Amino acid sequence: MNPLENIRIVLVDPKYGGNIGAVCRVLMNMGITDLALVAPHNKLDWAEARKLAYHAEGLLEAHNVFQTLEEAVADCTVVAGTSARTGMYRDHAGLPREIAPVVIDSAAHHKAALVFGREDKGLFNEELAVCTHIINIPSSELYRSLNLSHAVMVCCYELFLLAGGGSDYKPPEERSPEAGSAMRERLFETWSAMMLETGFCEEEKLGHMMLGLRRIFSRGKLTENDVRILLGLAKQSRWVAGELKRRQAK
Repeated sequence: MNPLENIRIVLVDPKYGGNIGAVCRVLMNMGITDLALVAPHNKLDWAEARKLAYHAEGLLEAHNVFQTLEEAVADCTVVAGTSARTGMYRDHAGLPREIAPVVIDSAAHHKAALVFGREDKGLFNEELAVCTHIINIPSSELYRSLNLSHAVMVCCYELFLLAGGGSDYKPPEERSPEAGSAMRERLFETWSAMMLETGFCEEEKLGHMMLGLRRIFSRGKLTENDVRILLGLAKQSRWVAGELKRRQAK
């Protein structure tokens, strides 16, 4: 069984429909389909929730509602709650990457939950006391608090990776082969001529400029297609410079 199927995302006292919808989209991205709301605000904008869910409307409609956190996680073994605050028993909080293996291990055979608090106040102490683990997501001192859906994404992404998500991802391959030394040297010769003919630099400074140019082109892999484009640019520049000189000579 895929452990992601055993993971429940619990939102405590959510106040904005848009946040709930955005969380649904996150969960679909990360392969998690169990969403629970604890005492949701009675004036939630469900139209906004459906708008932000976008292709995750089915998950939004399938959410379960509970009156208390205890009810929402009653069948869960590991219950990991998120908190941006520090101090007291939050000192043993772990990073999402540290807690994720515990959650995945439990979710292999049991229900496990990630709990997220209110948009404005987070989880209260009595709610954190229900949790077996506490997650703290590091963020910049410029603004510590994360948007609800962003916090959910950070945590669920770690779970998704551990569950094998993305294992079939292959980075795009460069189709053009890397340029060989002879081809690169032809490029440098053409650019040397172009730099002189366009008046970019004087001949006595050409060697110094070419060393700089070589360093620039050596910072990354140059493919044969790259060199062809750069050669074309240099050749066209030389042709334009020659045409200008011929017109001036008339």
